[in-house]
Order: sequence, then C-alpha cells, then structure tokens
Amino acid sequence: MTIDGLAARLRGFLKPEQVLTDRQQLRTYECDGLTHYRVVPAVVVLPRTAQECADTVRACAEAGVPFVARGSGTGLSGGALPHADGALIVTSQLRAIREVAPQDERAVVEPGVINLQVSRAAAPHGYYYAPDPSSQQICSIGGNVAENSGGAHCLKYGFTTNHVTGVEIVTPDGDLVRLGGRAPDTPGYDLLGAFVGSEGTLGIATEVTVRLVRLPETVRTLLAAFPGTDQAGAATSAIIAAGVVPAAVEMMDALAIEAAEAAVHCGYPGGAGAVLIVELDGPRAEVEAQFAAVEAFCREHGAFEIRIAADDAERALFWKGRKSAFAAVGRISPDYIVQDGVIPRTALPRVLTRIAELAHEHGVRVANVFHAGDGNLHPLVLFDETVPGQAERAEAVSGAILDICVEHGGSITGEHGVGVDKAKHLPSMYSAADLDTMQLVRCAFDPRGLSNPGKIFPTPRLCGEVPGRHKGTHPLHQPGIAEVF
Repeated sequence: MTIDGLAARLRGFLKPEQVLTDRQQLRTYECDGLTHYRVVPAVVVLPRTAQECADTVRACAEAGVPFVARGSGTGLSGGALPHADGALIVTSQLRAIREVAPQDERAVVEPGVINLQVSRAAAPHGYYYAPDPSSQQICSIGGNVAENSGGAHCLKYGFTTNHVTGVEIVTPDGDLVRLGGRAPDTPGYDLLGAFVGSEGTLGIATEVTVRLVRLPETVRTLLAAFPGTDQAGAATSAIIAAGVVPAAVEMMDALAIEAAEAAVHCGYPGGAGAVLIVELDGPRAEVEAQFAAVEAFCREHGAFEIRIAADDAERALFWKGRKSAFAAVGRISPDYIVQDGVIPRTALPRVLTRIAELAHEHGVRVANVFHAGDGNLHPLVLFDETVPGQAERAEAVSGAILDICVEHGGSITGEHGVGVDKAKHLPSMYSAADLDTMQLVRCAFDPRGLSNPGKIFPTPRLCGEVPGRHKGTHPLHQPGIAEVF
C-alpha cells in the first residue's frame, strides 16, 4: 500500500485534521529536541484515544509501513526522528489524567500528560511524582517512559523505571495489551522493565500507571560557589562518602553559569568557577543534621560562598538557573550539541580535564552541566555552523566525550537514550553477541521491524537473519536518510 493509500484508510476512521500530509505541516515534526538530525515524515497521525492509536498502528502494520511514536518532541538523542517513508504517530493529544489514587500511591495517566502536571494533580493529596527532567514543564510521560528519563532528583529517587508499575501498550501489530499494573511487581519475565527505556522500538504506551511519593516533611537547599570544578567535585565525593544521600547534587561550570545568567538572571555568585546546588529532603530532624554536614563539607573543600534558600521562592531561583541551562546556552552560542554520558564520581576531575583539552584541541567551547551526585554529565559543545568546519569539530568532540566516559567505566547515556545520535557508540559498551541478544528481544516484540526502525542499534538487520553476520553502518547517521531494519 502506498502512503496515499494509507492516509486515505486512516481518514476513514479519524477526522481529517488528525491525518497530516501537507509538506509544510509535516515539517513541523521533522526533528525532536536534537535538531542536528532532520527527516520529514510521509504522514503524521494525531490519535486522541488508545483505540485510535491501536487502529493506526494496525493500519501501518497491514500496509507494511514503518511508524515512529512522538510525544512532546523534547528528546535529545533523535529517538523520535521520523521515518521518511513512514508514519509519525503523535501521542500529545492523549493527555487525560485518568486517576489519582493517594490511598494506593498511584496515578494513571495517558502518555501525552506533561510530567509536571502529575505532581500538580497529586499535590492536594500530599504526594508528587519524583522523576523531574529539566524539561519537566513540557516533556510528556510517554516520552519519559520511552527514554527512561531521570532528572535532578534521580540520585535519591531513581529514574522513570523505578516509578512505573504498569503500562497499556499498542504492540507493533496493533493490539492493546497490559504489562504490570498497580502492584509493586508481577511474576514472570519483566516485560515492563524491558519496555521502559526501549525508545519506542517495542510499541507505544497509551496509558501509564506511576508511583506517587509523599511530599517530604521538609526540604532544604543550598548553593555553594567554588573556584573550580575540582573543588566542587571533591565536595560532592565527601558528601556521598559520609553516607549522606541528598535528593539532588547538581553542578555547573563557569561557562554554564555565564549562559544561565544571560538567560534568566539567576544571580549566582560572581567569579565562581563552579557552583553546586545541594538539596536534602525528608524528616525534619534528619535533614537538619545532614544539612549541617553538607555545609561543612562544602566549606572544607573550598567553597568561598554558601547561600541557603530561605523559602520556596529563593529555592526556585537556585533551580531556575540549572533547569534553564540547556536552552540558556543559546544566549552565548548560535549552535550547540547536548551530550549525555555517565562516569564514576571519582573520575570527575580527570574527565573534566580531558574534556577541556579536547575543546582546546578542536577550537570549540564546552559548557558543563551535570548531576554530580551520580556522575551523569551533560556537556554542551558550542559551535557556529556558519564557520566552515566548526560543526564537524564539535561533532568530533561530542563523540570523543562518550569514548572518554566508557574508558573510565561509565556509559554513553544516563537518561537521554541512544536514538540515532549514539547508535554508532553502542559497540564501545557491548560486544556483537550482546547486541545480537538485544536484537532478538526486539524481534520478539516486532518481527517485521516496523516500530521506530533504525534507532538504538548500530547495524540494520532483519529479524530472522543469523546473528553475528550483519555488517554495515547505521543508515541514520546521515541526516535526512532513513531505512527500515
């Protein structure tokens, strides 16, 4: 079936405005938050119910047309990059909060619900939703599930996978099935665990049951300014080594601070080579005791100024600079690449030194923003695409940073996912046998390879081929090119 034929079939059970084929409308969806890669989809579908989503996927499957799910489009790995000959299924209109059940410490939401809306709905009951990506004001729960998103408070509370107890999904054949439920765990194979973080390659979530966390008795937040990242990193290590587990420990270097000041005027201490934002929450007596220890560790390791949030407004100002950091970089650079890697905390000084050396060698700048508590780095490689060769040098630095993370015992991603951008780096972490095993899991869900094809894995391979005999390079490393496994 042709795309025109598929679009006609979709319009048979959807309203005309739910099926887009005009090229100017399609271009709205040509990329996610990683704008370096762009592909115009053949058709965009906007289902409003789970059944409409299932019917759309079934139509695609019967037509042999690949499909890609997209939520708010805030992903940073090209995970929602469309397929040039396929359908882009946008779940942003499935945005109902179906239930908030404080007695069960659960909420049931549709995938288009914005992350922060869950906490706002739960707050009157004394609860909130813990995972808090920096984009939580605009990112959707469906996308969070697909990428296993984290956030500043994942140090203490964990990632999305730790807060999802059940999902309703549309399988790649178009069937609606449930994985998990309200219970903390279910017997048998952990299919729910396989689905969370699978980046849309195993199907599309149409309902998510999440765990709610009781609002803490007290929250205390400090901002400490240091001469440089080495001192701030040493303070972080001392805090964790002492057995204190803050809700969050965030670090920004001088360039990231400069960007945040230009964008949101957060008023961080002048002359800081690095700042730490440390937040503790929990029972009042415990927090007060640990907070004193955290303040002492910061001073012992060179903090020249410490500010303690006096109220929620000041606390929000501390966080405003950090939460806006990615977008703020646009104030000091016309173009930038957001990277995401993980290292052991103890490797932080060595890795940051090497990143600075790489930047100098390639003639680009790198601003560092990261979850210092768990070693999740978010270096932003700054460049100007109008300068010949600078984009290529920035791309080289971005890739080299991931290599450094792996060399130090870390990972190529902490929360942004693999998507298109990092697929070529996956073999640096896994053997060919590992990758073949992952492919077998994918093929069990999607034997025809129609669900978000060309993502995560570095080598295209059809399900049913003999493992270990596939060769080639990932087709999506060239912007604008897409191919079905």
